[in-house]
Amino acid sequence: MSDRSKDTLASDEILARLTALHPKMIDLSLGRIERLMAKLGHPERRLPPVIHVAGTNGKGSTGAFLRSMLEAGGRRVHVYSSPHLVRFHERIRLSGKLIDEDELAALLEECEHVNAGDPITFFEITTAAAFLAFTRHKADAVILEVGLGGRLDATNLVEHPLATVITPVDLDHQHYLGETIAEIAGEKAGILKRGSPCALGPQTEEARAVIEARATALDVPLSIWGQDFMAHEEHRRMVFQDEDGLLDLPMPRLAGAHQTINAATAIAALRKAPALRISERAIEDGLMTVDWPARMQRLVRGPLVAAAPKGAEIWLDGAHNPHAARALAHAMADLEESAPRQLYLICGMLQTKDARGFFAAFRGLAKHVTTVSIPADVATLGAGQLYDAARDENLEAHPAPSLEDAVLQIEARAALSKSKVPPRILICGSLHLAGAVLRENG
Repeated sequence: MSDRSKDTLASDEILARLTALHPKMIDLSLGRIERLMAKLGHPERRLPPVIHVAGTNGKGSTGAFLRSMLEAGGRRVHVYSSPHLVRFHERIRLSGKLIDEDELAALLEECEHVNAGDPITFFEITTAAAFLAFTRHKADAVILEVGLGGRLDATNLVEHPLATVITPVDLDHQHYLGETIAEIAGEKAGILKRGSPCALGPQTEEARAVIEARATALDVPLSIWGQDFMAHEEHRRMVFQDEDGLLDLPMPRLAGAHQTINAATAIAALRKAPALRISERAIEDGLMTVDWPARMQRLVRGPLVAAAPKGAEIWLDGAHNPHAARALAHAMADLEESAPRQLYLICGMLQTKDARGFFAAFRGLAKHVTTVSIPADVATLGAGQLYDAARDENLEAHPAPSLEDAVLQIEARAALSKSKVPPRILICGSLHLAGAVLRENG
């Protein structure tokens, strides 16, 4: 009988073994994954039509909009995304459902066996497992999210995607992708393929110039935000417009002005992919039913909610770099305008992130920041270090030893406040923290 605990899955044990196959967690290269794909019979060449999504921020949400709208139009959709929040199974979605445990464990063992102990990163071998899964289940489309960068990402073995998407590019992962926006944009532009149309989200001039040059060299038809398509809110409706006409749509279910942009980018990509053309009704239904955890997610039950001041709002968002922080702060400011409440942040971040740049977005908006370490994550910034970064940006801040203690601290501060309106609490700074919150909050 196995001595595996009831909380440990077979796939968890296999995934733990796979992390030992290559000493570096991230090592951007295509050689190892190309070798394994050849041994597996090149599943990347037998996928359903692919929409390949890259970008610094918004690619997960844009992928969620693509899936939701396609499924509302009756299409079967596979999805590959990362990172996961609670369980690895979240990364692989087969025709609308997360991959089940037995199939995941079998695929991982198959890839492990075929790889035969050769060096390969965790992301590369799990991408191979996802590609195998996608070839064994019928679907009309695959939404394929880049893991990191684009040009040398393991997902970039797809030679002829139906369409590509590049969401906003900004500074993040500079150690791997380059120190300037232009260098990072060049890596993202690596997913462009000759003749395959690309929907390009809002970009700085620097990033746009690099991506446009690459598109011109490869004869890639670009649909550019602000030039070829755009969207805005009008009378609590989303108005989308491109060269094919105007759509009067409901506001997206995902909150925030940045989600209107992500939704519009998804619509633009679908309207450039005739093979997946869907009706306006499907677009409407997809906007209203889309679901993407830890992106402006309102928590309404669980231990953390119970510990918060009565009537408090608790929001969860995985924003973890300055560009995402600015979008998140804008969304919080919109909430403040429509329903004023004092804003308290609970923040945990990884050591590799720009904490001061993140906090700068909340100057003048957040009443207080409580900093925490990300539970069970060796790469976390200490709560004290993060506290220093918040104070350096002139934010009132204090560290806390745990998420629950952070909420209790806010309860105490709110009780001393003169405000009669319960506070608004935003938990942010890392998808790793968001996953811990979802686990702890049930």
